[in-house]
Amino acid sequence: MSGDAASADPRGRTCGHQARQPAARLLAQEADACPREVAEDLVLVVSELVGNAVLHAAGPYALTLSLERGRAGTAVSDGTADLTGSHRDARRKEPGGPGGRGLKIVRALGADLFVSPSIRGRQVIAVLTW
Repeated sequence: MSGDAASADPRGRTCGHQARQPAARLLAQEADACPREVAEDLVLVVSELVGNAVLHAAGPYALTLSLERGRAGTAVSDGTADLTGSHRDARRKEPGGPGGRGLKIVRALGADLFVSPSIRGRQVIAVLTW
């Protein structure tokens, strides 16, 4: 794959950005249950996980958010049954090119990550606690 960072993954970047908006709205409505800093982190986690799903996995896709005192989580489901973590587009990524940092960002934010089978494929789950 060639091109600059802006054109390298427009589909994943756009979908990740679009997923941020409803997540941010929901968390703003539940401001008493989730500290602002955690809500901001969770919105970034949503963006990263949705972008990864669209870039690296087959559809259909689904986003689920859950919120309770002391814990917030998101699950992104896709149609890929592979739980090993390999990506179908990984072979096309250029060394040193954009990408490959999404899950590192999610972990750096303190999220616990899980991958589990779902009815139509798999779920990637991230949970933030405070």
